[in-house]
Amino acid sequence: MKKLTKELIRETGYKFGLDLIGFANIERFKNAPERMNPKNIFPEGKTVIVVGKRILRGGWRGIEEGTNWISYTYFDYHGLLNTFFIPEPLYQLACFIEDFGYEAVPYYPGVPEAQPPVKPLRKNFPPPDVHLAIRIAGICAGLGEIGWSKVFLTKKFGPRQRLHAIITDLEVEPDPLIKPGSICKRCMECVNDCPSYAIPHIKENKKIQIKIEDYVYEWADIHLGKCTLSYHGGDSRVSPFIHKDFPGWNIDARKQDFSEETAYKFCWTLSTGRWRKTEEFPSGYIIEGHAMLQKWGEGGSFGICGSRGCMRSCFNYLEKKEVIEQRFKGGEFIKRKRWLLPYKVKKG
Repeated sequence: MKKLTKELIRETGYKFGLDLIGFANIERFKNAPERMNPKNIFPEGKTVIVVGKRILRGGWRGIEEGTNWISYTYFDYHGLLNTFFIPEPLYQLACFIEDFGYEAVPYYPGVPEAQPPVKPLRKNFPPPDVHLAIRIAGICAGLGEIGWSKVFLTKKFGPRQRLHAIITDLEVEPDPLIKPGSICKRCMECVNDCPSYAIPHIKENKKIQIKIEDYVYEWADIHLGKCTLSYHGGDSRVSPFIHKDFPGWNIDARKQDFSEETAYKFCWTLSTGRWRKTEEFPSGYIIEGHAMLQKWGEGGSFGICGSRGCMRSCFNYLEKKEVIEQRFKGGEFIKRKRWLLPYKVKKG
């Protein structure tokens, strides 16, 4: 039998359909909080393999033009990309590793911020659920860096990928870290085009910093409440569905100061909740359009804003400046004057 090397793992993963594969040693996570440390999922783990698959540039085309929301959520957000296109080859790669006699824990990226306030189940271990900060794991695996907007960037696709991981007791040499500033050029396109003003300008000096080995990585201290309002359905400037079910709506997401959890509670209640059927609102949903998108998200999440500033404006700039590898024959992604809706519209 061949010796299992990271080169063989990478070659096999690409054959299975993954686009990105990087390797981190467990030591790079030594400063991670206990409930975000892969060592607490697999104490004997020696390597974290972070894998990714591209988000299609065309997945955003309908939202960019203001004509179609289904494709992004279904194919490139929480629908098939997160629930099938990545997990299937990830699982096959984990099987491949275990065929060589090494344990392989497939990891689906959860939400560290949503960990329940429960007690540990055993002594000297953190309580469930332990979740990696998957973007920081991507840095540790040498795949890229976190840009100013807190979105993970790679040299191949810019912000256009989603990540999963495998934790294994196979020990291999880690991939070199990406030097900070190699991809994100601090252009502030993300700041300028965020509909809810969730991303502070670099001049405000509001930032988060972490150190991994000899490198310091930093990104903006995002107002996650405003971000969530825009992304998940609390911002009528980027949702064509709100005014239909809430005539008279006049809520300016830019002026709200919700916490992230409060914004989620607000958006998900409105976007997925049911309501009695009446002559005025016959659908049976609070916001029908959002509810339908959530179903297209395979019972999971849904994207209304479609990352207007933090991803679409970002990759448009990085492609134009030839910072990232994948570019397109049709030119820039943003081809026309961009749309935004008013917060308030006349009833009727």
